[in-house]
Amino acid sequence: MVQIVISGVSGHMGRTLVSSIADREDCAVCCGIDIRNDGSFAFPVYDSPAKMQEKPDVIIDYSHPNSLDGLLEYAQATGTPIVLATTGYSEEQLSKIRQASEHVALFSSFNMSIGIQLLIALSKKAAAVLGNQFDIEIIEKHHNQKIDAPSGTALMLANALCEESDPKKHLVYDRHSVRKKREITEIGMHSVRGGTIVGEHEVLFAGPDECISLTHTAFSKRVFAEGSVNAAMFLVGKAPMLYDMTHMLAEA
Repeated sequence: MVQIVISGVSGHMGRTLVSSIADREDCAVCCGIDIRNDGSFAFPVYDSPAKMQEKPDVIIDYSHPNSLDGLLEYAQATGTPIVLATTGYSEEQLSKIRQASEHVALFSSFNMSIGIQLLIALSKKAAAVLGNQFDIEIIEKHHNQKIDAPSGTALMLANALCEESDPKKHLVYDRHSVRKKREITEIGMHSVRGGTIVGEHEVLFAGPDECISLTHTAFSKRVFAEGSVNAAMFLVGKAPMLYDMTHMLAEA
């Protein structure tokens, strides 16, 4: 039985993870990490990883970028792998993650949905076929409580498309301050925040007299929770390295 720690356990995703893990027979939650604790959990909750008395097999983090340093310190000191599902990391923090992955197994993805991985693959294929005759726009929609914009998933999509582009493309975030015609090297990035939208990502290819739209819609956070638990199970026992969804899917 794999013992899992949930960092950010009091949040919406943390509680969804608790529910998802409860339905499985191959893993269990041994404790949680959160600065908030309303006493509703059947396991201990600590306000920092350094205070944990349990010895977990893996940590799943859905907390806040501010928690990163403490988690990485704990992981490297104990050899505990972490699934980093939090978004909004700075470039400096991403560098810390890469450095830490030389000493402990880390799994990082801005989106844990298998459907999103398929969207990325299809978008890359479309970009390769359509070439520079089609302009590319990425539109992402989320609930009104989401802080970061654009979403980490939108950036994943954009980076994947940039890898396929020749000449190299660059990102343009909204066009309200851009007073010129669109360049062929642009990928437009647009964020919508409203209501309780769980998550929608669209890649629009706009060409001469026709448009192609590829869209993924998440109707529940459960899809991200299930993907995170699968990533945690994949990560147990892995050698130090920075893993992502492509590594997990290649082993499936």
